[in-house]
Amino acid sequence: MKRRYWIGVVSRDHVLKGVHGGFTQLCHGKEGPLKRMGTGDWIIYYSSKKNFKENTPYQKFTAIGKIIDNHIYQCDMGNGFIPFRRNIDFLRSKEIPIHPLIPYLSFIVNKKHWGYAFRFGHLEISEQDFHLIAKQMVIKGE
Repeated sequence: MKRRYWIGVVSRDHVLKGVHGGFTQLCHGKEGPLKRMGTGDWIIYYSSKKNFKENTPYQKFTAIGKIIDNHIYQCDMGNGFIPFRRNIDFLRSKEIPIHPLIPYLSFIVNKKHWGYAFRFGHLEISEQDFHLIAKQMVIKGE
């Protein structure tokens, strides 16, 4: 089966919870984005903001990981919020700003209004774009 590459748009504080717990949760816990991904696919997280409840721009790629199985499950977070999740094996990585990469990323068609590419919270990208970002994020030896 063909490996696919994804971007997940998630605030940095929520990305860090996923990294710590070894899971991904996208688009406010919707199942659909998780079903589109398969075992062996890769995902890079883009955080437009640092904290979910704040609007201060962050605009960095914040984590990178590989989908490790086909198990989609729900987690009761309380107050009736039961989001869907998938297991991820995260690589040791560093956060990198998006701005220097914008001219080189093919999934960003309009370089002036580049944020438009992230509007749905989850998107498939080319292997070339994935490697361009991953090359700068992954800490050597991984």
